[in-house]
Amino acid sequence: MNATTIINARAKTMDGAGGTATSIRMGFGRILEVDSEPAPGDTVIDARGRTVIPGFNDAHAHSVWFGQTLREINLGGARTRGDVLAALRTGSTGDWVVASGFNPNLLTDGPVPIADFDHATAGKPLLIKHNSGHAYTVNSEALRRAGIDPANPPQIEGGEVVVDDTGNATGLLDENAMRPINDVLQPESESNITDALDRAGRHYLGEGITSVTDAGVAGGWIGHSPQEFGFYQRAREMGKLHVRTQAMITLDALHGIDGHEGDPEVHGLDAGIRTGLGDDLLQIGPVKIFTDGSLLGKTAAMTEDYACCCHAGYFQGDTETMRSRALAAAAGGWSLALHAIGDKAVDFALDVISEAVDKHGPRTVPHRIEHGGVVRNDQIERMAKTGVVLVPQPRFIAEFGDAMAEAIGAERAALSYPAKRLLQRGVVLPGSSDRPVATGTPLAVVQSFVERTTAAGKEYGPEDRITVDEALYAYTAGSAAATGWAGKKGQIAPGQLADLVVLGADPAEVPASQIGDIPVEATVLGGQLVHGSF
Repeated sequence: MNATTIINARAKTMDGAGGTATSIRMGFGRILEVDSEPAPGDTVIDARGRTVIPGFNDAHAHSVWFGQTLREINLGGARTRGDVLAALRTGSTGDWVVASGFNPNLLTDGPVPIADFDHATAGKPLLIKHNSGHAYTVNSEALRRAGIDPANPPQIEGGEVVVDDTGNATGLLDENAMRPINDVLQPESESNITDALDRAGRHYLGEGITSVTDAGVAGGWIGHSPQEFGFYQRAREMGKLHVRTQAMITLDALHGIDGHEGDPEVHGLDAGIRTGLGDDLLQIGPVKIFTDGSLLGKTAAMTEDYACCCHAGYFQGDTETMRSRALAAAAGGWSLALHAIGDKAVDFALDVISEAVDKHGPRTVPHRIEHGGVVRNDQIERMAKTGVVLVPQPRFIAEFGDAMAEAIGAERAALSYPAKRLLQRGVVLPGSSDRPVATGTPLAVVQSFVERTTAAGKEYGPEDRITVDEALYAYTAGSAAATGWAGKKGQIAPGQLADLVVLGADPAEVPASQIGDIPVEATVLGGQLVHGSF
């Protein structure tokens, strides 16, 4: 048998008990033995005392979206109106000027007038994707192409075409108001999507990421084409799917399916395809359901008004319609993944999942709540009781924490994006980034799990800090459990997938402020070196 043994390793096995190993024997894409001697004929690799952990698993990211940002105008560094306009004037070779990574809260001189956008783009339609993922900024030509009169824009359920004091569109489109723009630009082509996956996957491997859950494909404002999952399959055939991928199909992509007259109403994909179909490289995950918006946009549904505004956000649609469609998907065998940021939305998500579990039982791929921007302790108790996974993004604290705290106030900030409180109550904690909304480098996210400080250096929910090893466990074994792969990957143990990362230092042995700077020196996927060297 052709096997490979890594020796002289300082491996963290992620067994949940602080286990370590000095050698790892791999074959047939899996780990064969741990702490064993190389067998005759094995290929032997000397780790030279470096730290080895299971491959990172980002349980909530957006691969196509991220891959596209790598070729779009980058507004991530914009701090003034002039910065934005100068970047846009670099132009675009396509019909549209498209930019991404925009955080309007960082502009020190206020929002850019739509007339300035019109001038900077010289008649081309403009699309700026906010890094929150919940808003676009566009110019007048983009509005016109979407059938919206800039001087008399309509209002859209579950979203807002923001207007000025005179009733003219400002160019800001919140939540469902983004859909008319998407309707113009989509469906996107196979080559566009497969190339984006190629770029994203190569980037992932350089950061030690071997598994990703793509949190919303094939429909809604987050998808790119009704054929999107098929393009993932095509990317695999073309050698462009570089990491293990679980794709969440959006609720919008599901439809009613005829069945026996005595069976419940079912929503799904034709032929009854549902959560779990696939293999260890490409699998269909839960159905993605958007319930509310974001804290940055003050569109997340809260039980009390925002600290900065006289409103409490809103749901993205009629809650009874969302509930009935989600339960119809659950009846069809789908696991549910409900985007819920405000605590009112978390209540709704828990109600829906609890009803689904009562009617249809638990799922092999767990039901999930995505984000949890404000989560009360009583809600965490319900998660523990029902077996719900919460998927928070601690990197939001480092990048958006100051603006979030201003929006929701100190009391609710202490309940924001929990980690330690989940572990204390036995709720599965995965690692995730929501990339490209925030930085997706796993070690940077681990640092944020540990520090929980904002860009201004302020503490943000310090009671939810976790240790380095707890954070590493979340990004490996925790994410495996959250995606239905517990015991199959995410740990260095016999029988599990041989996905490994070699680090330039042990994250537990450097100052917390330096964790994100540790280099990834090698990435192994299925026993094969796919990045770096030993």
